Amino acid sequence: MSLLLPRTAARAPAARIARGIESFVALRRDLHRHPELAFQEHRTAAEIASLLAQWGYHVEAGIAGTGVVGTLQRGDGHRGLGLRADMDALPITERSGAAHASRRAGIMHACGHDGHTAILLAAAQDLALHGRFDGRLHVIFQPAEEVGAGARRMIGEGLFQRYPCDAVFALHNWPGVPEGRFGFVEGPAMAAIDQALIQIHGRGGHGAAPHETVDPVVVAAHAITALQTIVSRNVDPLDMAVVTVGAIQGGEASNVIPDSVALKLTARSYRPEARALLQRRIPALVQAQAESFGAVAEVEYRLGFPSVVNHVAETAFARGVAAEALGAAAVLAEFRPRTASEDFAFMLEACPGSYLFLGAGEGPPLHSPSYDFNDALILPGAIFWSALAQAFLSPS
Repeated sequence: MSLLLPRTAARAPAARIARGIESFVALRRDLHRHPELAFQEHRTAAEIASLLAQWGYHVEAGIAGTGVVGTLQRGDGHRGLGLRADMDALPITERSGAAHASRRAGIMHACGHDGHTAILLAAAQDLALHGRFDGRLHVIFQPAEEVGAGARRMIGEGLFQRYPCDAVFALHNWPGVPEGRFGFVEGPAMAAIDQALIQIHGRGGHGAAPHETVDPVVVAAHAITALQTIVSRNVDPLDMAVVTVGAIQGGEASNVIPDSVALKLTARSYRPEARALLQRRIPALVQAQAESFGAVAEVEYRLGFPSVVNHVAETAFARGVAAEALGAAAVLAEFRPRTASEDFAFMLEACPGSYLFLGAGEGPPLHSPSYDFNDALILPGAIFWSALAQAFLSPS
């Protein structure tokens, strides 16, 4: 299917959206004050459902527990479009110093999902009141992105059967990228994420008599060093892979060799072939290192979610909409894939679409206790979503 961009349909009226944007800034800050963890987004979901219903959407709540889908039909068109925003917060204590900082101890919106929700709601209101299109728009508010379970559960509960989409799109704000600029990536855009939990069992004893022990600390040290050779010596140099040991736990006293040591690591990749290689080599290498010292290694390898792989035609279409609606300067000429991960990957496995990035300017990184969403992004994000929906569902 060719995705040609109808130029007139792509022009969302920026001035009209801008006039009402402060109400969505206020909404975003209210969501920020009341963050909710994965599958606990009850207040957030209720607010979303209420607003969509007021604007004339057919609303279904409770999908995947707390997910919300609003549907708006215009004309007789049968094409369907999905626009997705995530809603959940993180178990982090906020230190942003903002007046609208989290009021819930140990929980904050440290990834901007409050902003993503506000952006999509601003676009949803504009499309309900002024949108010109022919077809069916589905605005999808997904729970539990941070734990990688929300998208998969929504799909498992029949998301795309109940709300058929010819394409689905999502965006994420990105600190360190120029404010208000859009980044697009064809093919792999974010990494697959997997985890290995390792237990190295040796034989403990007195630190003064190491020859009488099988020291799991030494085994762990050799294993950690050896793991770095997977990327440098097993993975194709033209592929991307990351193997990071983020935790090592074992022993309590300086003069006691423990019986065991635990390691936790993350493995990330873009291509399925590299992902499969990591899944094979990490357990094999750790177990071989342990055996060489007379120890035993148990490896529990947990598959997370796959790489976000953007579809070429849909990505080109979205790039064209951004350039038309916001100007060519709003689109970054080059944008590299990110090694973070996103469970929107599951939606792109089930439906064509694209995941794009919206520059947040300078500031603390995502998942930082000091992070706060840049409210200046709500306007360009809403303009883009409104333009994309009207262009994609244009009767021409």
